[in-house]
Amino acid sequence: MASPPQRAKYPFATSCKNSLCSFLCVSPSRTLSEFRISLLLLFIIFSRLLPPEIFPDSGAEDMAGDEGWASSCPALLKNLSLLSPQQIELAKMLLKEGQKHLFDDWSGADVDVEKKKAFFDQVALLDSSYPGGLASYIQNAKKLLADSKAGKNPFDGFTPSVPSGEVLTFGDENFMKLEEAGIKEARHAIFVLVAGGLGERLGYKGIKLALPVETTTGKCFLQHYIESILALQEASAKLAQDELLAKIPLVIMTSDDTHARTIELLDSNSYFGMESSQVKLLKQEKVACLSDNDARLALDPNDKYKIQTKPHGHGDVHALLYSSGLLEQWKEAGRRWVLFFQDTNGLLFKAIPASLGVSATKGYTVNSLAVPRKAKEAIGGITKLTHADGRTMVINVEYNQLDPLLRATGHPDGDVNDPETGFSPYPGNINQLILELGPYIEELKKTGGAIAEFVNPKYTDSTKTAFKSSTRLECMMQDYPKTLPPSSKVGFTVMDTWLAYAPVKNNPEDAAKVPKGNPYHSATSGEMAIYRANSLILRKAGVTIAEPVKDVFNGQEVEVWPRVTWSPKWALIFKDVKEKVNNKCSITEKSTLVVNGRHVALNGLNLDGTLNINAVDGAEVKLSGVVLNKGWSLEHVDYKDNSFPEEIRIRGFKIEKVEQFEVN
Repeated sequence: MASPPQRAKYPFATSCKNSLCSFLCVSPSRTLSEFRISLLLLFIIFSRLLPPEIFPDSGAEDMAGDEGWASSCPALLKNLSLLSPQQIELAKMLLKEGQKHLFDDWSGADVDVEKKKAFFDQVALLDSSYPGGLASYIQNAKKLLADSKAGKNPFDGFTPSVPSGEVLTFGDENFMKLEEAGIKEARHAIFVLVAGGLGERLGYKGIKLALPVETTTGKCFLQHYIESILALQEASAKLAQDELLAKIPLVIMTSDDTHARTIELLDSNSYFGMESSQVKLLKQEKVACLSDNDARLALDPNDKYKIQTKPHGHGDVHALLYSSGLLEQWKEAGRRWVLFFQDTNGLLFKAIPASLGVSATKGYTVNSLAVPRKAKEAIGGITKLTHADGRTMVINVEYNQLDPLLRATGHPDGDVNDPETGFSPYPGNINQLILELGPYIEELKKTGGAIAEFVNPKYTDSTKTAFKSSTRLECMMQDYPKTLPPSSKVGFTVMDTWLAYAPVKNNPEDAAKVPKGNPYHSATSGEMAIYRANSLILRKAGVTIAEPVKDVFNGQEVEVWPRVTWSPKWALIFKDVKEKVNNKCSITEKSTLVVNGRHVALNGLNLDGTLNINAVDGAEVKLSGVVLNKGWSLEHVDYKDNSFPEEIRIRGFKIEKVEQFEVN
C-alpha cells in the first residue's frame, strides 16, 4: 500500500505555505513589489521553522538524501555542517575506502571544531601529495599488504642475469678520456640532491648536510657538493670554449624535518658561492601509516584528529620533479642529464666526471653508479631480470633477495664471487643515478612520477594477522627503471670503492658491531676514506705517499693515511692532479696537506708535518723543498664524552693543531 503524502501530517503549515506561494505567484501588481518582497522574506523565515518534509520541492529533501552516504558513520554525520564541499568529498572518499574508524570517536559538531578542520587539512595534503590521490594510496596498500601476507615473491617468473655495463680502472687512458668527456657534458647537467633526513641515526641532531665531510678543513657536505658543482661548471665551460658560463642547476629534496634548516644553512653561508637562483628546494611530504592488513589508516596515539605519518622514501623525488615543471624548463634550456645523489657520500664527485662520460659515450638512458661487491655482501646488486613473458628490466635487487633468487633459477650456489676478479658479477648499487632527460620526461608523463612501491610490515606472529606497529608504503629512487620499456638502454658504471663510495650513516655503537672486514659506514670511516682516496690519487700521480698506520676510534679499526685534502677547483679530475704535482714530491704518514687554491703546483715538495695553502684565484703558487714541523695530531675522543661537540664525538677523534706552515 502506498504511503500517504507527508504533507498531510501538517495541514495548517501546508495551507499557510500554499496560500503564500499562491499570493506571491499570481499577484500582477507592480505597486505591491515591496510588499511581495517582505512576504517572501517572511515565507523563507517561516519555512525554516517547519519540518523539511513539508517542502519536498525546496531542495531540503535532496540535502537530506545527500547525507545518506554518511548514515553508516553517525559521528561523522553529526559533523557534516562543519565541512566545506571539498571536505565532504574527502570524507566520502575515506568512507568508500573503508576508513570509517577515523571518525568513530569524534564528538558533536560544537566540540573540537578547529581540530576537526585540521584533520581535513591533513587529509587534503595527503591526497594532493600522492600521485593519484589518497584513494590510490589506500588501494595500492591493500594489494601490497595482501601480497605480503600471502608471502608473494615480487620476482616470481623472473630469471636473473648479469647486465651489461662499464668497469673502469682509475687513472688509465680510458678513465681519463671518460673524465674529460664527462667534464664537457657537465654544462648540460642538473644535479638533484636527496636530503630529507636528519643525522639522528648517526648520533647527530642536525641535518646531515651540515655535518663536516672531514675535520681538517671543517667543510660540511653541502659546501663540498656546491663547490664541486661550481668547479664542474667552470671546467665544462672552459673545455667547451663557451664564453657564456652555463649555470648548473642544483635541486635539493627536503622534508618537514630538514627544509627550514637547509634554507638556513644556505642563507647563512651565502649559498657557499653559488647563485641562489641556481638552487631549488622541493619539499617531500609524508604518507599515511597503515594499522592492519585492511589498510586502515593509523591515528596518532596521542591525537584522535591526526593521522600518523612516516616518510615515503626517496623515490618521491621523481614525482616532485615532475609536478614542479622544472624538467620541461631544463629541456627547453638544452639540458640533457639529471644526476641524482644522496647526502653523505664525500667521495661521490671523484666518480661523477667519468660516470657522466660513460653515459654520454654509451648513450645510456639510465646509468647506475656501482662499486665492486663481494658475494652476499649487505649491499644491493644491479641485476638484469627477464620474465617468462619476455619483459626485461635492469634494477637493484637487495642482497637478501638476490641469493635466493639465483638459487631458485638454476644457480645452486647462489651469489658467488667470480674466481678471476674475486667479486660477485652483480655490482653493488650505491644509489647514484644518471638519467637522460628526454626519455626521463616521457616516462614520467606516463607514470606521473609514481615509483613502484613496497611494504614491509613487522607482524606480531606467523599468522600475519596483526602488526607490531604501524607500517606504510615506501618507494626508492633507484627503482625508476622498473617501468621502462625494453628499448631503454640501462647500464652501470663500476669504480673502485675507495674512489667512489664512503657513505656516513651509522652511529659509533652500531658501527663498532659491524663484523670485521665489512665497511663501518660511519663518520669515522667516512673521513678516513677521504684521506685514503686523496693519498692514493697522489700516489698514482707519482707522489711518494707513506703507508698508513692502523688505529681504533670508537671501537672501529681504521687505516690512517696522511690527512690530504684539496678544494675541487684545484683538481677535479686526475689530469688536473698530474699537471700540478711531480714524482719528486713525498708526504709522510703524520703529515697534513690542505690545498685551497686554483693555481698551486707542488714541485719537489717533501712534507713532514702540516702545510696549509690558501691562494686566491689569481695567485700562482709553486712549492718545493722541505716542510718540517710538528704538524697536527689526532687525539682520541670517547663518543660518550659530552664535553665535545656531536660532530667530533661521532668520529672518535679531534685534530690537535700543534704546529703548521701556512701559505696565504
